[in-house]
Amino acid sequence: MYVPAAFREEDLAAIHRVMREARLVQLVTAGPDGPIATPLPMLLAADEGEQGVLYGHMARANPHWRASVTGHALAIFMGPDAYVSPSWYASKQADGKVVPTWNYVSVHAYGPVEFFDDAQRLLQVVSGLTDRHEAAREAPWSVSDAPADYIAAMLRGIVGVRLPIARIDAKRKMSQNRGAEDRAGVRAGLAASDDPTDRAAATLVPR
Repeated sequence: MYVPAAFREEDLAAIHRVMREARLVQLVTAGPDGPIATPLPMLLAADEGEQGVLYGHMARANPHWRASVTGHALAIFMGPDAYVSPSWYASKQADGKVVPTWNYVSVHAYGPVEFFDDAQRLLQVVSGLTDRHEAAREAPWSVSDAPADYIAAMLRGIVGVRLPIARIDAKRKMSQNRGAEDRAGVRAGLAASDDPTDRAAATLVPR
């Protein structure tokens, strides 16, 4: 990913926060037949290794996990993103030399991918992902709520994914390259949007 210095994010805690908040990840591998991508939720184990380890699972019927992998896999996490109208820039009034752009947060995590089908490891991954996404519910559902033999049968239909993070490219493009007045205009424009993702992006534009 192209990351100009003004937009580079290097704070690992902030990067991990983006990864935890991402709802769906694109897992990409490349081989002799070209790239393959699978969308899936992933769980970050931040305390494993220097930069963390990612866990997830995919359907056993998915040919992705059987495909030959060349080099490292790539997990793509997206944070808030939003269209930025040039009409929000105060500098538009000066000379009109402004154009639209897109603000966004993205994290690319690279590492050697492992696929596994050990039932106990799979149960840990499925339980961890479930607990994470059920936590905010009034009455959280737990994997243990289902019959054990049913869960065992479901686990036979999936394959686990483990990706120790070897390298990270993290980008936070939130109008840092604009002046204070232009940034204020972007914040106000996004904050006034009916789209919750736009409003989330507004909070990330620096003051």
